[in-house]
Amino acid sequence: MENPPPLLLHSLEPVLTNDFIPLSDDEINAFFDDLDRDKDGYVTFEEIEKKLHEVHEELAPTLQRHHLLHPDRRDPEKHLGHSEADEHVFLCGLLPDCSAKINRTDFVESIRKLQVPSQKQTDSNTQDKEDQNQEHRLPFRRRLRAYLAVHGPNIAFTTFVVALQLGIGLWQMVIYIKNPLARAALGWGVILAKACAGVFYPTLVFMLLSMSRHLATFLRRNYALSRFINWDFHQKFHIYMSICGLFFASLHAIGHLTGSMLYGSRPSHQDAVARYLGPNSVPRPYIVYVRSLPGWTGITALGLFWIISLLSMPFIRKRYYEIFQLGHLLMFPMIGLLCAHGTAALLQAPMLGYWLAFPALLVILERSWRVIRGFIRVPATMKIMVDDDVVVLTCKHPRGKDWKYSAGQYILLQVPKISLFQWHPFTISSCRGDELQVHIKVDGDWTQKLRDKLPDNENIHVGVDGPFGAPAQRFYDYDYSIIVGGGIGITPFSAVLTDLEEHYSQERDPWEQRRRSRSMSRPGSRSRRTSQATTPVGSRNDRNEKDTMPRRPRNPERRVDFHWTVREKNNLLWFSDLLNRAIVRAEPLARQSKLDLNINTHITAKRKNISTHVFRYLLDGYRTSAAPYSALTGLKQRSHFGRPDFDAILEKHFNDLVDDGIRDKKVGVFYCGAPVVGEILSDKCHELTAKARDMGLRIRYDFLMEVFG
Repeated sequence: MENPPPLLLHSLEPVLTNDFIPLSDDEINAFFDDLDRDKDGYVTFEEIEKKLHEVHEELAPTLQRHHLLHPDRRDPEKHLGHSEADEHVFLCGLLPDCSAKINRTDFVESIRKLQVPSQKQTDSNTQDKEDQNQEHRLPFRRRLRAYLAVHGPNIAFTTFVVALQLGIGLWQMVIYIKNPLARAALGWGVILAKACAGVFYPTLVFMLLSMSRHLATFLRRNYALSRFINWDFHQKFHIYMSICGLFFASLHAIGHLTGSMLYGSRPSHQDAVARYLGPNSVPRPYIVYVRSLPGWTGITALGLFWIISLLSMPFIRKRYYEIFQLGHLLMFPMIGLLCAHGTAALLQAPMLGYWLAFPALLVILERSWRVIRGFIRVPATMKIMVDDDVVVLTCKHPRGKDWKYSAGQYILLQVPKISLFQWHPFTISSCRGDELQVHIKVDGDWTQKLRDKLPDNENIHVGVDGPFGAPAQRFYDYDYSIIVGGGIGITPFSAVLTDLEEHYSQERDPWEQRRRSRSMSRPGSRSRRTSQATTPVGSRNDRNEKDTMPRRPRNPERRVDFHWTVREKNNLLWFSDLLNRAIVRAEPLARQSKLDLNINTHITAKRKNISTHVFRYLLDGYRTSAAPYSALTGLKQRSHFGRPDFDAILEKHFNDLVDDGIRDKKVGVFYCGAPVVGEILSDKCHELTAKARDMGLRIRYDFLMEVFG
């Protein structure tokens, strides 16, 4: 057999780093034993070829054009630019001089030269435990700081809300405690009722405002407010406010129905009632209180509140989502009744109406607009991805105009063929002109119906409301950014890459555009001044991998480090075309020092079989001049196997900045994933910021976390 071209062998050679752990001799011997089927002490070319086919069937059961065993790469007549099939050339890279067979000693030496990472280093289960335990190994002060950086804004805002509730509730209570006429006429019930009403005023306001997506989009533009008010938890906050509101509304009703009304209807208290409410208010039996405007509006509103709450129980919402949505329409008559509840000014000015004026109007206008948008249908095409776990929906603008959005935002989507009442949020994963695209992970009844009931590639019509704001929309506030996402949660950041590609294809600088738009906005919106770039840092297991990108430019104007963690390599197909286009687009920009874009993909699933483990790694690194993309993933850049070591990633990023002589820079670290990893990232951001300050540098790492789902 002829030797393969040197270039092709070189594509299997990794670059070593200090903390790389190669296959042990025991692992290489286990690989040899797995290949040696006839147990004659030799591994033949045919045995390696047979094992490759078995492994390939497991790794890539559905062949794509980039896979090594695809007919276009296996057939020498179809393969472009080579007289031998890629499969043959690849296998020759595992045998010295393309020998027909090899003994154990020579095989161990040959595999050792390939520098494949050890299985122990790619054990995602062990690394998961390390991620979970790493922040617990930190000193208490740093652990507390990291926790507060992730959860602190929620704690601060919750404290503010609780303080406001207690403050107004106590204020109302004190007013009536210090009012002897009110106590003599209506007794203890009026004190309880008005104290609960004081708590209910801000509770109802926050309950309504928490579901306003347009308000969230507007306030997200302000960095300080968006950190203080974490809109990513608005649904959970809405539930808490609803429970709190229902509790105090019920106590308010109990205070009146079993206290003040009962007390004030007694004949012995009529003189006191006349002195407090006026002589025209007596005689005043119990039924008169109930039939009064405050009485019947309050009781009816409370009944509607209870109906809405019962129809919002998790069991109802999960199984009968339409009933849940229809039940929430009762909030509009409830709001009207509450506004009318205090207009009689029986005890004081109609305070509830004042509190409800703005949030009620905002919610009514917003929901009315959503109903209108539901009738303005948008043509769309649905495509089911290879692994059947993700549905891609591509929407065309109904009037052929360009969609107006900022990278990282999301929309509310309605599919009439599934439900007229259900609107679900999905992050915009791509937006090009009049085409808007979302990737929907199949997880729940609605998404399963979307996949199972609508045929693949069918033209449908959908309702679209939005786009609305998310933390990723502040991406262009930073010249240097580190993006970290997991699984389908990468979609807000894929939209960033799409937006970058769109702008640079039209020779426009998106950072300059954002800076000009922000120059006229109010203080508090952060705009950046200049610069930056990145270098890929590998996983704990394989930072030895060869980078296919150009060398990192010194002092680039912009720098973006993109890290995407997936469990299986098939998940990379969701955005493989986008990632490859982004790399190609970034290469000339990197040479001009305009943009340093580093894309890193991390595959976390461990392969227990040693042969599968080795072949997976080698296939990922195999490329030829005719097929310059990974024979495993189809990506131009190599993938990392195992959990990313974010501590090392951020540390190297900081060292790059220092080595490049950068003294003043704000770096945005955007994250979407599990909170425990967020705490680790947050702690590292604080550590590097403090380290820069100790070195006399004004380098700051801002941590921005997004909740996806």
